[in-house]
Amino acid sequence: MSEQVKRVTLFDEDDQPLELVVVATLKINDTEYAILFDEQEDEDYIFRIVQDGESEQFEIIENEEELQEVIDAYYELQEE
Repeated sequence: MSEQVKRVTLFDEDDQPLELVVVATLKINDTEYAILFDEQEDEDYIFRIVQDGESEQFEIIENEEELQEVIDAYYELQEE
């Protein structure tokens, strides 16, 4: 049985849709993050997930320390 790939669609600054594959989600200090992959551009993205009522919003992480903490946590998960 194959695992189903979860995808999300986000919109760039030009309001163009980007279909991204959800590689992983992880929680650090009560904050949830998503690692997303753009198959067309062969690029990874890391976003903070924020609950907005019943929907989820993806926020860009501008703090370098926070971003590095997420990257380190993701690599630790891969080693397990």
